[in-house]
Amino acid sequence: MTQQPATTAPLSKEMQDCVQACMTCHGVCEETMSSCLQMGGPAQMQIMRAVMDCAEMTRMCADMMMRRSPLAADMCAMCARACDMCAEACMSMPDDAQMMRCAESCRACAETCRAMSATTM
Repeated sequence: MTQQPATTAPLSKEMQDCVQACMTCHGVCEETMSSCLQMGGPAQMQIMRAVMDCAEMTRMCADMMMRRSPLAADMCAMCARACDMCAEACMSMPDDAQMMRCAESCRACAETCRAMSATTM
């Protein structure tokens, strides 16, 4: 069984950057959900699922890193996947500025989460 680390040391710079990328992405996804709801239609519902998954995953990932969960590295890997899926879904609407903002935020978050998933937290 994996033990919780008994540390009160501050988060590493890389972990702080990843938490920030997750929280930024979470916020952009929440804004994008509102945009999708206003548009309506079946295409937006497909995108909405990816955006909702990403919003939940990024918030949970940030929370797990901040509390130094032994599952944080695994969560970062899952979060990177959710962010990749969301970015791809948002890219299906290249003329929509909010969708492009979301895709960009998701790509940045996926990159930092992939890097964190490969490190020992």
